[in-house]
Amino acid sequence: MAHLRSVPGFGPKPGFCATGSRAFFARYGLDWTAFIKDGIDEEALLGTGDALAIALVEHARSCEQ
Repeated sequence: MAHLRSVPGFGPKPGFCATGSRAFFARYGLDWTAFIKDGIDEEALLGTGDALAIALVEHARSCEQ
């Protein structure tokens, strides 16, 4: 969740909004509640092929280096 709220470059403030993120999870059949509780494997996000998901994974990777 920290990475989702801090990913840069998609608006005037960093991060993705919760409403849009919930819609994203629903669109791709991902479990929002499980994500909030336990996070999500990057493969699940990358598997969507969605540019925003890819940017989020790249951001998370850069934060963990």
